[in-house]
Amino acid sequence: MPDHIRFILRHAAFGFVLSFAFVGMLLAFDVAGLWHLVTHTAEGPIALAVLTVLCGITFGSAQVGYKIMTMGEEDKDDDQGGKRDAVYTLDAIPVPVRAERPRR
Repeated sequence: MPDHIRFILRHAAFGFVLSFAFVGMLLAFDVAGLWHLVTHTAEGPIALAVLTVLCGITFGSAQVGYKIMTMGEEDKDDDQGGKRDAVYTLDAIPVPVRAERPRR
């Protein structure tokens, strides 16, 4: 299997694990009465499955995106960056400027 596919699947799986923990905490803390709705309705298990899958897709995508966006940050501390131009400050004496009133 190519390395980039393995990279994406590994981090997507990690995002799914995070989503399982998130859904478990939602149920454990009974956020918005979710535990009661899941256990006392006929559609509860289907709703729980849909919630888990959609959170898994969201967390997995966010994890893959995060890892891809931070891949280049490891090599930025090589101290070979370009030189910056001098930063000029306003230490000079201010010059008064006359502002005339607009004519009506």
